[in-house]
Amino acid sequence: MQIYTRTGDKGYTRIIGGMQLAKDSERIKAYGTIDELNSFVGYAVTLIKNNDSLKKELTQIQQCLFDCGNDLATPNGKGTYRVTSALTEWIEKCIDAHVDIPPEVESFILPGGSQAASILHICRTIARRAEREIVTFQWTNDMNEEVLIFVNRLSDYFFSVARVANVNEGIKDVLYERGGKVFHIDLKKEDL
Repeated sequence: MQIYTRTGDKGYTRIIGGMQLAKDSERIKAYGTIDELNSFVGYAVTLIKNNDSLKKELTQIQQCLFDCGNDLATPNGKGTYRVTSALTEWIEKCIDAHVDIPPEVESFILPGGSQAASILHICRTIARRAEREIVTFQWTNDMNEEVLIFVNRLSDYFFSVARVANVNEGIKDVLYERGGKVFHIDLKKEDL
């Protein structure tokens, strides 16, 4: 199998359906950032300690990220989309399962702690960048809207599993010292 095609030598690449696009196009930036995120998730898997189920879950996230990249590389009507609302429902269940493991916090936390948590926070920020790039892409292109919804959940997912990674290694989150309470809801009786 030949890996190089020479198409990129002049700044172009081909997407699903054979269309040729500039490598700096919004579509290529969007799925390129998903690819970057997938690589960092793979690295995170190698750093997870004492939690085989989290490793398996992160590997499943990698599969989902390939699906996202596929859908972003597929022009409307040129193929079948893979990302559905079921994927978002699944990741929401994962987030819900992880959120109760670490102790509650009422302030921002600093990214870091264990090596695994640190890389998962990097995944969180790359997911946010990918989301911004997908938003930019979708303003002028038809695309599978489910990809944006799923990627929107990813930053919450990576935040929750970064905290779990710290718990797994007995490391406390470092709280941001100069902020007030941010993760609380003050409901008044009349709001109910």
